[in-house]
Amino acid sequence: MLDLFSLRPETRYGCPSADQILINRFYIVGYSYYFRQAKWALEIVDPDKKDMDDVDRLNNFRPDFRVPFRFRADLSDYRNSGFDRGHLVASANLNDENIQNSETFLPSNMAPQTPEFNRQKWRKLESAVRDLDNKKNTLETYVITGPIFDFQTSIQMIGENDSHGRCIPVPSHFYKCVLAEEKSGKLKMWAFEMKNEALDDDLESYRVSTAYIEQRSGIFQWDNLTGPEIAAEKNRIRKMW
Repeated sequence: MLDLFSLRPETRYGCPSADQILINRFYIVGYSYYFRQAKWALEIVDPDKKDMDDVDRLNNFRPDFRVPFRFRADLSDYRNSGFDRGHLVASANLNDENIQNSETFLPSNMAPQTPEFNRQKWRKLESAVRDLDNKKNTLETYVITGPIFDFQTSIQMIGENDSHGRCIPVPSHFYKCVLAEEKSGKLKMWAFEMKNEALDDDLESYRVSTAYIEQRSGIFQWDNLTGPEIAAEKNRIRKMW
């Protein structure tokens, strides 16, 4: 049987598993029913690379009715919670056209983030990934982003705790795995893990190996790539700048 996911350009280097795969026009989400939020989001940064003015941030938040009601996060879950609706695929990564930007405002692309984290160090990391993508020798930049739950610490919950337990756990950390395909065909990988709180250190302080993120997230990153060279690259902590 034809694997439809393999036809998507985002899945060129792999597509992790999830309870529900949500295929958007410009990125893919692996949704977790247990956590009522994305397990991961997979994108190609600025996939069209059009030479045009960027569209304005639309901010058109609305429910994602593809997710069954019992497992669906809603905008009301975040209201008065003290947490931001943190994007996994950044709005600024998809801003060539209105439809691109609009798709990033679905709750299935969001997770609870502290304002101090979301609006500062996390935003700086998102900007650094776009800078990498804008380098002359970068052909395409693939990114997998997701939450991490450290159950050795107390997990905070937001949302309505109704008879079905429809509440959302707040991730303790977030990760971002980056794979850059250079015009020469060479592949380079970077990975970051950040605690979901105000952070003061330089971005380089949060670099880890891709293999480490696989262990922490329980997800194979770039699973279509195999061999000793890839294993070595996954264990390398490479400087991005």
